[in-house]
Amino acid sequence: MKLSGRDKLALVLSQCGELVNVGGAAVALGTSRKAAAKLLWRWTRQGWLTRLRRGLYAPVPLEALSQSQVLAQPWVVIPELFDPAYVGGWSAAEHWDLTEQMFRGVMVFTARAGLPTEVAVQGIPFVLKRTQPQRMFGLSPVWHGRARVNVSDIHRTLVDILAEPRLGGGIRHVQDCLTNYQLADQRNWSRLLNYVARLGNGAVYKRLGFLLERQEATETLLDHCASRLTAGNAKLDPNLPCPRLVKRWRLWVPTTWV
Repeated sequence: MKLSGRDKLALVLSQCGELVNVGGAAVALGTSRKAAAKLLWRWTRQGWLTRLRRGLYAPVPLEALSQSQVLAQPWVVIPELFDPAYVGGWSAAEHWDLTEQMFRGVMVFTARAGLPTEVAVQGIPFVLKRTQPQRMFGLSPVWHGRARVNVSDIHRTLVDILAEPRLGGGIRHVQDCLTNYQLADQRNWSRLLNYVARLGNGAVYKRLGFLLERQEATETLLDHCASRLTAGNAKLDPNLPCPRLVKRWRLWVPTTWV
């Protein structure tokens, strides 16, 4: 039986899910990639699909007022556009309830070469941080429909924003996330410190020790950080003026933090 255009679209969407590419449409319809590409282009012109990039489309919900509103859950495009990648930084902090602050962009760590530092998809900014494949550890899979998206676990999230505070919204926000981590049921200091050692960024021990001391953490945690300080001085937040040196932690800090 010959399928109508609407039936073909329904078949493609049922098999491809929230993201449709040319290859998936061709398999669903049992046709050539060229014929599938023409159908996707036609459905886009008719308003049933929206083009995310060359060869990649998303269905437009019936309730959408315009094609710019199609991505209800923007994480679904991450595997297709940025893999190997994971959601991290402020976006992972939101996911794990380390913060109540809302951020407009999605923070993504990616090992894919040749990408810019920011990509907009359907008006949603994806802020990209280049990483190395060997540094992609401490991740948890999250499912959005049929899309499997990696997100840094709660411990790795905190380590990443201590390593680079701007990725967590700045050091004030990082401090708030650390406070919430201490109150979280999932907190696991052994795992977090193991991640710090594995990442190999000495500035993390300095920032973590300094912030924990301000929060009157246990001597065991403070001693662990203090015994692993690397040579040289780091900044509490490289994006802020840090004129005061806290010698105990080999850390330059803003005057208001002393």
